[in-house]
Amino acid sequence: KIDDLITTDAGGRGMKNLVVPGDLYASAEILARLKSRLTSSSSSLSSSKDDSVSSSNNKPCVIILTGFPCCTTHTPPMETDGLASVAIARAVVKMGYDAVLVTEECNGPVFVAAVEGVEKEEYSSIRLAFYPSSSSKSKSKWTKDNDDDLKQLAYDADLIIACERAGPAADGNCYTMRGINMNEKGLIAPLHDIVTHARSSSSSSSSATNVNDSNDKVKFIAIGDGGNELGMGKVIEKIHEHIPDGEKIGAVMAADHLIAASVSNWGAYALIAAAALVFAADNRDDVDDDDDDDDNKNIVEDILPTEEMETRLLHRCVAAGCRDGVSGKMEATVDGMPLERSMECLREIRKVALGE
Repeated sequence: KIDDLITTDAGGRGMKNLVVPGDLYASAEILARLKSRLTSSSSSLSSSKDDSVSSSNNKPCVIILTGFPCCTTHTPPMETDGLASVAIARAVVKMGYDAVLVTEECNGPVFVAAVEGVEKEEYSSIRLAFYPSSSSKSKSKWTKDNDDDLKQLAYDADLIIACERAGPAADGNCYTMRGINMNEKGLIAPLHDIVTHARSSSSSSSSATNVNDSNDKVKFIAIGDGGNELGMGKVIEKIHEHIPDGEKIGAVMAADHLIAASVSNWGAYALIAAAALVFAADNRDDVDDDDDDDDNKNIVEDILPTEEMETRLLHRCVAAGCRDGVSGKMEATVDGMPLERSMECLREIRKVALGE
């Protein structure tokens, strides 16, 4: 039922054709049951903001790739869809993991504003990592240290989630739905390399131990709504067939599991809710108590974002310069739709998750 709430194709983009049955639940199981692949971490990284982005020794680490700088003539160029990546980070922390939000420097002011509103305890376990564009037009230059940072993030990762993250098309460039080349504008960092490095590292590790264990591989979950987001390569043929200008803008890197939604923020809410239900159910099994329904509901409630949280977050981000990706205006709307439309979706998802 949660799947039905997010796949109405409210934006009229043809995204219903991109839905992969079963991938939402598969993603939820992976997130809710995540275990650390490493007994210790030697990470010692510095982002462009001098923040530590190292994983705690005994906690699973979730790398969240986000940022779609489609408002290319504005500073910052970040759009309002994709901000629910912060809600994913918060949920990750609630489940006992570490979260690293990774995006471009140009999107940095928006995500700083977004995360600053998160409760202090959760804030301390969410790291921000900002990187310059690899374009010669970027004010900050891409360096070998940046490459090394991405490799270290890939090494630390137990799971990678991309939420409304710009993805390279067949020609290697990232495009807006209008076909604007964001690489040429100097707005894109090669963050997809984290996925490539993680997959390469997992394959090398399995080969070295003569083990072909898919459970040890770093999974990549993607959330998108238009076909030009990282991970959408899983349905690239359908993008070519159903999405306007799909052969040009379609993102070619494939996720292991893809959550296609009318709005990517809605897909994020759905992943959080589905994972919370699995997490709570596993908790009930662990305690073997038939009278803990209230406790399980409290667990789900604790992990889910609220309408108030998301509304405040959006207003903070708009105040920091974030814009609607469709209208291009600094306003509390998402993909050209009023905020209330997104809050209605969140409200219905919460009702399903909480059994109301």
